[in-house]
Amino acid sequence: MDNSRDIVRNFYDQNSQQEWDRLDRHPYEFVITTRMMDSYIKPGDSILDIGGGPGRYSLHYLQKGNPVLLTDLSQGNIDFALRLASEKGLSLGALACDALEIEQHVHEKFDHVFLMGPLYHLLDEAERVRAVNAALSMLKPGGILYASFLLMFSGIIFFLREAQELIISPGEKVWLNAVRKQISWGGDAFTKAFFFDQDAILPFMRQFNIEILHFFGQEGITSTHNYELQAQSEEIQNAWIDFAVDLCEIPKYLSHSEHAMVIARKPKE
Repeated sequence: MDNSRDIVRNFYDQNSQQEWDRLDRHPYEFVITTRMMDSYIKPGDSILDIGGGPGRYSLHYLQKGNPVLLTDLSQGNIDFALRLASEKGLSLGALACDALEIEQHVHEKFDHVFLMGPLYHLLDEAERVRAVNAALSMLKPGGILYASFLLMFSGIIFFLREAQELIISPGEKVWLNAVRKQISWGGDAFTKAFFFDQDAILPFMRQFNIEILHFFGQEGITSTHNYELQAQSEEIQNAWIDFAVDLCEIPKYLSHSEHAMVIARKPKE
């Protein structure tokens, strides 16, 4: 096994606060994603959040009355989430473990399983398949899986929004060529990361015994103007969020997002 897992673990051990703050800097991802998820998650439903980082989604649903178990590769993320939960008077279940080893550590079944981090960092196709199968094994019959993906075009959105000079960086040639070729790519980015070409996601997910319910861009159309939009009134922001939700499942607009999610149901057996 290469050392990519250690690199990812160390990155998050050192950047738990930054990862928590990411959704303050990019709030529309969270708002749009939870709006889609709330169609299925009801108070009292149990949730397993695999690779849930410092627990942004875990704590949100814990506050809404859902029992939640958070797991993450990074002990730093787990400690961060437990501290925040304690400060809020919430009882969060949490443990550090590899997403590929979840069945060795967790022995109950859940109504909902989040897989909203591991597929960002598993560079090997066989390990991505193992991660999805492991997550599905944790679901009750008829339970719902929420799997997130980093989109290949997200790097271009980031470059244009925050670092335009990277277009002439020799280190970005491999990335730019992958975008030109419309292929997926994995390697060194903010840490070891895997980026899916958007047209590869549904074929990847169709190999599993699931019913795909939704495939959508988690930021909708907001990514490129994230900061300008936050400067607007709440009324204007909400109108754009509503419009983004209306468009988020239309395939031609998916490349406006940096992350995509598949919501799928496990057979009732």
